Amino acid sequence: MASAELRDTRRRIKSVQATMKITRAMELIAASRIPKAQARVTASKPYTNKLIEVIRNVGAASGGAGHLLLEKREVRTVGVLLVSADRGLAGAYASSIIRLAESSVIEHRKAGREVRLFAVGRKAQSYFDYRGYHIEQSFLGITDTPGYGDARAIANLVMDAYADGRVDAVQAFYTRYESALTQTPRSFELLPVEPPSTDGGAPTSSVDYSYEPSPDAILDRLLPRYVEAIVFNMLLESSASEHSARRRAMKAATDNADELIRVLTNVANRARQAEITTEISEIVGGAEALNQ
Repeated sequence: MASAELRDTRRRIKSVQATMKITRAMELIAASRIPKAQARVTASKPYTNKLIEVIRNVGAASGGAGHLLLEKREVRTVGVLLVSADRGLAGAYASSIIRLAESSVIEHRKAGREVRLFAVGRKAQSYFDYRGYHIEQSFLGITDTPGYGDARAIANLVMDAYADGRVDAVQAFYTRYESALTQTPRSFELLPVEPPSTDGGAPTSSVDYSYEPSPDAILDRLLPRYVEAIVFNMLLESSASEHSARRRAMKAATDNADELIRVLTNVANRARQAEITTEISEIVGGAEALNQ
């Protein structure tokens, strides 16, 4: 009959083995999604780069005409657009970008500015809700495989808030995908749009366009598309970063479970050996007592 300690150890081994099957499956799922997410990030960049080139040329042809999305104002109200995750089990992925955004919110409030939050992902929504922050709008269920329609909805919301004067600037927070091992939380000013510049950048060709109806009207169409493309790129990079972070976290959990199983197996073996030794001692002692 197994002792209570041995039964408990064997029960723990079975529990850890079941957990390891789950973490291993989640690791494989995340690993299978990384190449597709990475390919989407790479595929989105030529469109954005070409859009920047066209905006630069059209802006030069318009003679530096003003546009609502280019207008810089005195900042009294700041919009904070935060891209986090809908699901957990991805290590410190969500908490890193949330901490970066929260520190910025605290700084804006200390400076006397009002903050309006736009949260993408259930993790950001639950975090700021729990701490009593007012969230202007939440977007849930899109961080796993974001589409361009999701980016358009988010971009239109923040652009409308900027155009209506509800916010004087929009600061965006997302996780930049560097590689499968490196993802960097970062922030930048989404609105007002910073006009693309060639100073210090890669050489670009200046194209002579024929404009119909006018450069100003074309720029009015292009700038919202540019903001949509930037938001879409944010969502794609965050999605690729989330899958990579989840794969690493699940691999670490699987490795830890495997090590724990080895330790518990050794404990179970020692407990069983102790039981066998005790049983042999009892048999030998009983035999000697009978002989006497």
